[in-house]
Amino acid sequence: MRKVTKAPSVRFKLALGLLVALNWSCNNDNDDPQALPYGSGVLVVNQGNFTDNNGTITYFPPTGSTASYDIFNQVNQRSLTGSVQAYEEADGKGLILVDNTTAGQDKVEIVDANTFKSLATLKSPEIENPRSAVRVTANKVYVSCWDLSGDFSNGTFYKDPGYIAVVDLTTNTVTKKIPAVKGVETLLLVGSEVFAGSTGGSTKLTVIDITTDQLKTGIEIGANPNPVAVDGNGKLWVYSGGEMIQVNPQSKAIENRLKIGTDKTRSLSKFRLSSDKQYFYFVSSYYGDASENYKEKGETYRFSVNDTSVPATTPFIKRLFSGLAVEPQSGIIYGGYTPSYKQAGYVFRYQASGTLIDSVKAEIAPSGFYFK
Repeated sequence: MRKVTKAPSVRFKLALGLLVALNWSCNNDNDDPQALPYGSGVLVVNQGNFTDNNGTITYFPPTGSTASYDIFNQVNQRSLTGSVQAYEEADGKGLILVDNTTAGQDKVEIVDANTFKSLATLKSPEIENPRSAVRVTANKVYVSCWDLSGDFSNGTFYKDPGYIAVVDLTTNTVTKKIPAVKGVETLLLVGSEVFAGSTGGSTKLTVIDITTDQLKTGIEIGANPNPVAVDGNGKLWVYSGGEMIQVNPQSKAIENRLKIGTDKTRSLSKFRLSSDKQYFYFVSSYYGDASENYKEKGETYRFSVNDTSVPATTPFIKRLFSGLAVEPQSGIIYGGYTPSYKQAGYVFRYQASGTLIDSVKAEIAPSGFYFK
């Protein structure tokens, strides 16, 4: 029998190559998927059933459709214990806004954005009824808070004026509370200013200088204005009372008012800008009658930033979403679907054309998305 052996030079090269490979793998921790498990991908904000305080965050990897559930609990061995309102990142950290049904239990959990390990917790009285968050500088985040709420049944739900908590991520503390209107809500950064909306009856859009953390002169818009986005033409769009209002963000002048639909029985929400900044998507919803147990119904629509009218009669996607977002690079549309507040929901993904790609199981009431 003929014995085949490898030449010494070949054996040496193989051994050297193996040694180099082992050394390379040991010194490149960032390429280990376990080292940075949540460094990229999509985070789904699951609001949960408010009375059950069971909000969570689901993670989708950059490719594939295998989800990781309740990742905060997985990493930290404790639940968020509340309804999750929003998520924002800055300075390598993630901020999870949590609203609890028990007074004094609201909070913002600060985590490592790559591993989701808890770093700090901002509690009451610094944080009361957190609603929205926006990164304003490398290590500073604004968080809108309603402050203490009252009794919804007698019309005093917005008991006190709200405020915007200034969070310094170098110390993980609230350094200031910027006074705001009742029901302060959505925050949008445009240049060196943040525009703040509301749901508490104000007709003005709040404007804040992020360099001084001081209020500037507000913009009179209409009932409960909330900023949406800046389009491809550099115009700020604000939703208020069935209209999309176009505002010049520099002069603060209103340049156009676009009526959305004509059916006053419907509620309009979740306005999102397409990745090319030329179209808006939104949800139009209504409630069925007693025979349908007053179930919420609706569809998703689209219009161009250059449209002169939006009849909202032909749905873009024939589905009601509890959450809506557009992935900024691919333009893929993410829609959160909530069959009930007692069972897991789903995330439907669509091409920008409206063609369904797939669906992935999430958790209870998927209502927001964060793209990493």
